[in-house]
Amino acid sequence: MKTMKIIDMTLRETAGVRESALTFKEKLEMARSLDRLKVDVIELPMITGGKPDQLSNKTIASLVTGILSATVGIVGDMVSETWESIRSARQPQMNVQAPVSPVQMEYACHMKAPAMLTAIAEQVKKCRFYCENVEFTALDATRAEKEFLISAVKAAVEAGARYITLCDSAGVMMPDEFGAFFAEIRSAVDQEGVEFYVQPSDAMNMATACAAAAVVQGADGVKCTATPAGFPTLEQLSRFVEIKGTALDICTHLRTTELTRTVTALRRILEAQKNEQSPFDNGVHTEMANVCLDVNDEIGEVIKVVHQLGYDLSDEDNAKVYDEFKRVAAKKHFVGTRELDAIVASTAMQVPSAYKIESYVINSGNVISATANITLEKDGQKLKSVAVGDGPVDAAFLAIEQIIGHHYELDDFQIQTVTEGREAMGSALVKLRAGGKLYSGNGISTDIIGASIRAYISALNKIVYEEA
Repeated sequence: MKTMKIIDMTLRETAGVRESALTFKEKLEMARSLDRLKVDVIELPMITGGKPDQLSNKTIASLVTGILSATVGIVGDMVSETWESIRSARQPQMNVQAPVSPVQMEYACHMKAPAMLTAIAEQVKKCRFYCENVEFTALDATRAEKEFLISAVKAAVEAGARYITLCDSAGVMMPDEFGAFFAEIRSAVDQEGVEFYVQPSDAMNMATACAAAAVVQGADGVKCTATPAGFPTLEQLSRFVEIKGTALDICTHLRTTELTRTVTALRRILEAQKNEQSPFDNGVHTEMANVCLDVNDEIGEVIKVVHQLGYDLSDEDNAKVYDEFKRVAAKKHFVGTRELDAIVASTAMQVPSAYKIESYVINSGNVISATANITLEKDGQKLKSVAVGDGPVDAAFLAIEQIIGHHYELDDFQIQTVTEGREAMGSALVKLRAGGKLYSGNGISTDIIGASIRAYISALNKIVYEEA
């Protein structure tokens, strides 16, 4: 039985329409959802050179387990930047898109046929230099001159493209016409190892029918979106395979049992009004939600974002925030607004640090007792202790108590994730009781044990400052 590939364009197609309203977290949630559905390929939009686009791609690349395809235009020179943004993906792919109809070549690219053939070959070669899996998408293929279209596809294949997509961008063909058109082009460019996909338009409400006609003629995959966007949808293609799969001897990798629930969740994201809070909003205004900083950003850029978040800090607190930002950013691809909020909460407007964390080593497992080796600094002196506890956090807190020579009642201890994913930041809250008064401390880290230690020291320093 042949597996029909499902190539999802939801992220690619919604970027140009709702980029200002689609938050960074929503993009990640969409990518995770599509990956859980086991779509064969997730397509990303073309990056424009902005840092948020590249960081967004890098983060998605770290999450997705299937094929991740990044779009590359026929004009401009963003190939290397695009590759860098997805190179960490388990299965990276690059998709060169070019119009092939006379009107679109002239209007969109200001190129004649010979120049377009050269541009296609050169761009595919550039992508092939970086990436083994390269796709060529022939935009507006059904309105192209057939001889030129065949030449364009052959040029792309000869340059290294392993996947070819034929688009009925204008939606001008009936299903039988589209099936015949696909069969003719594929037959003319029949090369071993090259897969052919289709991307029909739903301009006449026949996109799924056109896709089905192409599949009957041997199409290896169909491009679609999770929600209606002028193309076949995931649910429509799933239904088609459910009904006709046995007769046509085809199947898909889609997890159909999760399809309806997932599509409903994605629809809520995409249909949310710009001025309404998204179901996945983090409470930050939309214009701030896409801010992404990395370890290369200078203090001026970081503090500018801090001010935009509504904080008015002293120079000393700004320096503390930046130091903590650099520590966190060194471990992550990016630092977003929610993480920066947590950094400000844990470092700014704090009392002087009587105790500072020098180092900690935690050993724990199901066959050994948890131990903590903690080194703190006070007044330039390094203080060390090793303790055994019921768990890694308990052992760490006991080691700190041995260092300071005092036991404080632990009134409350909470941990939670600040962000999601494998590199999620953890936030810890510790409340210590001293002299009948509560002192709270907050700590954040990609290591939840480290966050707990920082929270304890934060509360401890407030007690020391109060008692001085």
